[in-house]
Amino acid sequence: MRQPREAFSSRWLMMLAMLGMAVGTGNIWRFPRIVAQNGGGEFIVAWVVFLFLWSIPLILVEFGAGRKTRLGPVGAFLRLMGPRWAWMGAFIAFVATAIMFYYSVVAGWTLRYIVASVAGEIPRTEPGAFWNAYTGSWWPVLTHGVAMGCGVIVVGRGVRAIERVARVLMPTLIVLVVVLAIRAVTLPGSADGLQYLFTVDWAHLGKAQIWIEALTQNAWDTGAGWGLILAYAAYLRVREDTALNAFVLPVANNTVSLLAGIMVLCTVFAVVPQLVANLATDTEALGAYPALAEAVRGGASLTPELMQETIFSQGNEGLTFIWMPQLFATLPWGRGLMIVFFLALSFAAFTSLIAMIELASRVLRDAGMSRPHAIRVVGVGGFLLGLPSALSLRFLHNQDFVWGVALMLSGLFFAIAIITYGVRRFREEQLNHEDSDIRIGRWWDVVIGVVVPLEALVLLGWWFYQVRGADLAGWLDPLREANVGTLVAQWGVVLLALLLVNRWLASRTARASPPDAVDPVT
Repeated sequence: MRQPREAFSSRWLMMLAMLGMAVGTGNIWRFPRIVAQNGGGEFIVAWVVFLFLWSIPLILVEFGAGRKTRLGPVGAFLRLMGPRWAWMGAFIAFVATAIMFYYSVVAGWTLRYIVASVAGEIPRTEPGAFWNAYTGSWWPVLTHGVAMGCGVIVVGRGVRAIERVARVLMPTLIVLVVVLAIRAVTLPGSADGLQYLFTVDWAHLGKAQIWIEALTQNAWDTGAGWGLILAYAAYLRVREDTALNAFVLPVANNTVSLLAGIMVLCTVFAVVPQLVANLATDTEALGAYPALAEAVRGGASLTPELMQETIFSQGNEGLTFIWMPQLFATLPWGRGLMIVFFLALSFAAFTSLIAMIELASRVLRDAGMSRPHAIRVVGVGGFLLGLPSALSLRFLHNQDFVWGVALMLSGLFFAIAIITYGVRRFREEQLNHEDSDIRIGRWWDVVIGVVVPLEALVLLGWWFYQVRGADLAGWLDPLREANVGTLVAQWGVVLLALLLVNRWLASRTARASPPDAVDPVT
């Protein structure tokens, strides 16, 4: 029996929901740190290149596959490649779901910091004290539960609820980021941050690490290859453009990243020199970064290179939850700016979390579960499996490493699916259809058929090289936080399990989601 299918009510709301999926914490806390670590302007050049050589091509794949199949990753791979390869789609879905487990914890952190900013709980003299006390308590469990619960409520009410949330949060998020960026560029000394961000040292473009980091940031930043866009694209109306939407989404996403980079770097370059100048009279002026204070007291000049080593080399949490609050505390209206910053960060985290919950529940619904049942399974499972990350930063860092690197494998699987289906056939049928606003040329065939697989393999090889151990035993130890052993062990367990259940998973999905099971929505 044919059943009516949910669909986005308008192109505008669809793009807002998609942008909410793409814009996450990686835009606001990872991008500024990575661009600062890799020279600023030269990183921007490489980052833009890979926007067109990784992000846009894979987003085109997800838009087209979602429009064609109206299913999540398992069902899409079933239709594109056949039942033997459903495990590839299941792996993509599992990777995004594994990220969801700890991403909910991160979303919870932002909620706690909003409350702390409003209440004035974050001390200036010991900026790391609040973070250490919070992460060393049971509070992250509670905030993780609140974040997961709110996401489950939204997704449980269907695509209309997702639209309503996106309609409110995304425009607000963009306004907040713009306000913070404008405030940052008006600070005395902010011009140094802009110069660092946009000045290109062409000689440094020969450094391989800049290109590798730019490709990695694109993979993590835009959501390309995660399967999240595919899950949302299943709600596209039949007479909906795919090609132009797939270009607009990553460009808009990366624009938000640039604004975040301007916001953070201008603030750092404006405030840090003042803090350094105050060291003689205020010994706690650089309390968040004793290494920088020690270097300056030792006679070192405050250069961009020194800030790279002592500020931007810190992890995402250190920059966001320790350093930025201290910077805001030194500014006029700093408390208000801090509230705005963490509001923006929480909106970005929550809209991305919603997309992850939707993807996980989509796979279960494609296999025959009702939406309410699937949402309950995802909600309870997500909370329980996120608890280790809520209680241990070391475990969270391990999961972030393992499944963050696995996104490269997810992108490779998408490329393999289209190569198997037929690159030219997919482009002509699913991208250059009569409702597309623009036409995709043969360049896309080369990028998906050759460039993307090569990029994925190079990235995987580079990550394996980066985390090699000093000795073979350490290199392969699966209990280490970040090394080849922990990657191989966790990927291997998941891949083996999916291969063992592949036939059952494919048949269950095929029975529950036959090609004529839904009515198209025009």
